[in-house]
Amino acid sequence: MATFLYKLGRLAFRRRHFVALIWVALLTLAGVGAASAPAAGNSSFSIPGTEAQKAFDLLEQRFPGMSADGATARVVFKAPDGEKMTDAAHKATVEKTVKELSDGSEVASVADPYEGNAVSKDGSIAYASVSYKVSGMELEDSSRDALETAADEARDAGLTVEIGGDALQTTPETGATEIIGIAIAAVVLVITFGSLLAAGLPLLTAIIGVGIGVSTIAALAAALDLGSTTSTLASMIGLAVGIDYALFIVSRYRAELAEGRSREDAAGRAVGTAGSAVVFAGLTVVIALVGLSVVNIPMLTKMGVAAAGTVVIAVLIALTMIPALLGFAGRRVRPAGEKSKLLGGGRAKSAAKAAKPNMGTRWASFVVRRPVAVLLLGVLGLGAAAVPAASLELGLPDDGAQPTSTTQRKAYDLLSEGFGPGFNGPLMIVVDAKGSDDAKAAFTEVGDEIKGLKDVVTVTPAAPNKAGDTATITVIPDSKPSSASTEELVHAIRDKGSEIKAGTDAEVLVTGSTAMNIDVSQKLNDALIPYLILVVGLAFLLLIVVFRSILVPLKAALGFLLSVMAALGAVVAVFQWGWLSGLMGVEETGPVMSMMPIFMVGVVFGLAMDYEVFLVARMREAYVHGEKPSQAVVTGFRHGARVVTAAAVIMMAVFAGFIGSSESMIKMIGFGLAIAVFFDAFIVRMAIVPAVLALLGKRAWWLPKWLDRALPNVDVEGEGLRTRSDAGDENRELVRA
Repeated sequence: MATFLYKLGRLAFRRRHFVALIWVALLTLAGVGAASAPAAGNSSFSIPGTEAQKAFDLLEQRFPGMSADGATARVVFKAPDGEKMTDAAHKATVEKTVKELSDGSEVASVADPYEGNAVSKDGSIAYASVSYKVSGMELEDSSRDALETAADEARDAGLTVEIGGDALQTTPETGATEIIGIAIAAVVLVITFGSLLAAGLPLLTAIIGVGIGVSTIAALAAALDLGSTTSTLASMIGLAVGIDYALFIVSRYRAELAEGRSREDAAGRAVGTAGSAVVFAGLTVVIALVGLSVVNIPMLTKMGVAAAGTVVIAVLIALTMIPALLGFAGRRVRPAGEKSKLLGGGRAKSAAKAAKPNMGTRWASFVVRRPVAVLLLGVLGLGAAAVPAASLELGLPDDGAQPTSTTQRKAYDLLSEGFGPGFNGPLMIVVDAKGSDDAKAAFTEVGDEIKGLKDVVTVTPAAPNKAGDTATITVIPDSKPSSASTEELVHAIRDKGSEIKAGTDAEVLVTGSTAMNIDVSQKLNDALIPYLILVVGLAFLLLIVVFRSILVPLKAALGFLLSVMAALGAVVAVFQWGWLSGLMGVEETGPVMSMMPIFMVGVVFGLAMDYEVFLVARMREAYVHGEKPSQAVVTGFRHGARVVTAAAVIMMAVFAGFIGSSESMIKMIGFGLAIAVFFDAFIVRMAIVPAVLALLGKRAWWLPKWLDRALPNVDVEGEGLRTRSDAGDENRELVRA
């Protein structure tokens, strides 16, 4: 591995014009494809294998004109204080609005509030339901504009008008904080390298990699049904790992220069050693992201695969474009320890200052002397941070989780005020009586049985299809959609449906957005353990190959579990309990997004293994080259701590930049990943890992002889490069190859 990458690095250095041309051509090609493709919308959402999805599919078959998966909107009207929506003037305004909404080419139906009993008991609030023929992602801007225009005209007539539903969903905005995150990354790189040019290389290559990845996603969005969230996640992950991977190779290049090697040889050795770590670190991230497919939620699978593709691009760019750009930079990228004149370079250092151990060396020496104390303090600290995770409540965001300033949230609150909290999450009951001898009797029995259940406010009469073999019944719960009581009601209806089927042969299915959210949460919970086993198991095997050890990969996996639990605890504290919610821009607390735990497990595990590979590979390299275990820990920190610290700060800054997003899911993901990187990099990898390795000593690198013989030798440490002669012989061998 190291020898192959060494040759690749030197080849890219020498053929830098050709390499740069290839990447610029790929970026141009992806950009042209993105520009000519339709814009990404909100990805369609389906959950194979769930009852809610089965009911949606049945509705498509039995009610062909119903557009069960079409976008919906609720236009909510409220009369001024002291007046009622039944007043003649207000009634005329609403009827005019309904008529205007019905004229849209994509509108399937509009329910008049006065004909459909959609006026509150006190007469102050009414709503009109609008159904569209197409899904929210396919809805044209003209339809959204018509909806908002009709609402504005009703407001001009003196009514309070708000709009709820998914018809107004738009592409999330990340805000200026994303740019701030990149700016922080640039400052950290300048401090780390002491050179503006060296600092600019990782930023440039990361932006090119993300540009190719995101442009490719945009080009394929329509064909593969990729939503806007997919490209946001890909840019988040791709930017973070792209900067980090380039950072490690540039740092190793400068270290090789400091040892007196030629620039071409230094580029080859940087790619051969640090590049090997980049390959395996990238593989762990890809495994974690692609492994999300085991959940069998198409949207999550697409997000994971798209982000994994961006990571692969980041790895390839780090291995090829970085050495090419180093060739272009020439002497302007200085050896480690030297700064550019602009940043104070060229000044003579005193002998005492030059001989002084760096911060990483001093910290590692302290940990090696006090491993038990550091280990206990780190574990107890992460354990305390993880305590809130015990109160984790999962759910999917609805309009009730929107900021209070949005029209969707205002419509949600008005409906709760006029019709009760459960009105925002109606349950749709689909009764399939095709196998029943008396379909009408079955429909009636289902309605009567549901009326007798706890937490039910309203049950509408059954609405059969033309064939008379299938009917829909709407149930209004007494509790809000995200409450435990509503979830219990869904399970109670399904249990009652099993009894009804036994007596009538009619199948009862519960669907609707609320039931779908409940099924998604359950599906994600059920998939978490198998996903953990798959991802951690594959990465464990990969790390055994990299480190040729059993205990080091085991320690890496256990440390990851600590950091991810602590990060989940922090997410619960902020987004569920409301701690520091104002600082994070969280306007509404509530359940944590259902996919957050499994998503954090996947992404954080991949990123955690990045730091494990980068830091411990340098320790392994020192140990293989003859140093004692404790000294190898110190050596690893002397060479890697500064760079790993910079990489972690950069990754935290990039992720934290997405906290400014207007989309609650992106905001939560950004915060969760940023805090997880902090816990994993600075507590697990920088404290717990060296403490454990110091306690284990030589046992840390133990591997059964039979397994050692069976495993392939990937030579991440670059041992094969040490036997190579310098300059002339290397050049001749490369020419012959």
